Amino acid sequence: MRSIGRAFATMDGLEYRLCRWIHRAGRYRPVRAVFAAVSRLGDGIIWYGLLLTLPLAAGKAGLVAALSMAIGALFGLLIYKGLKAVLVRERPFIAHPDIDCLTAPLDRYSFPSGHTLHAVFFATVASAWFPVLGPALFGFAFLVGLSRPLLGLHYPTDVLVGGLIGWALALMVLHQLPPGSMV
Repeated sequence: MRSIGRAFATMDGLEYRLCRWIHRAGRYRPVRAVFAAVSRLGDGIIWYGLLLTLPLAAGKAGLVAALSMAIGALFGLLIYKGLKAVLVRERPFIAHPDIDCLTAPLDRYSFPSGHTLHAVFFATVASAWFPVLGPALFGFAFLVGLSRPLLGLHYPTDVLVGGLIGWALALMVLHQLPPGSMV
């Protein structure tokens, strides 16, 4: 475990300048307000709304898609919570006094970004089932990922790894239940 801690300390130092540069945009109240709202929506609100709306808007296909996303999201939750419990990387605002916490975190540790994991996961699965949703959902996923270091909550690698896990999880879900199956 010490070697993991040392690896994160090295990564933190390497990423610190980039993290601080992204975080600097949060000094501006309108920017901070927009990204705090994006982050809040990424807490789950938008995804719950998507899961509830799809069956109403798309019938059985929407129901099957929503169920596959709900099951995959639970796996995503277990994955990122498990990794955070084992890897225990402190958030940038804890490790660096010149990085402020601009919105309350949902948990203590930063690696990987659960917000980004779920944003990429939902965007990938939903757009595979309903391509028309792709541009909006991937645009939102990008903003969620950007919001995390901007708000002082994550390092860029937390976001990158969270996105990669979300994408891999989406590919596994889509392999098991491809769009149009069971409809």
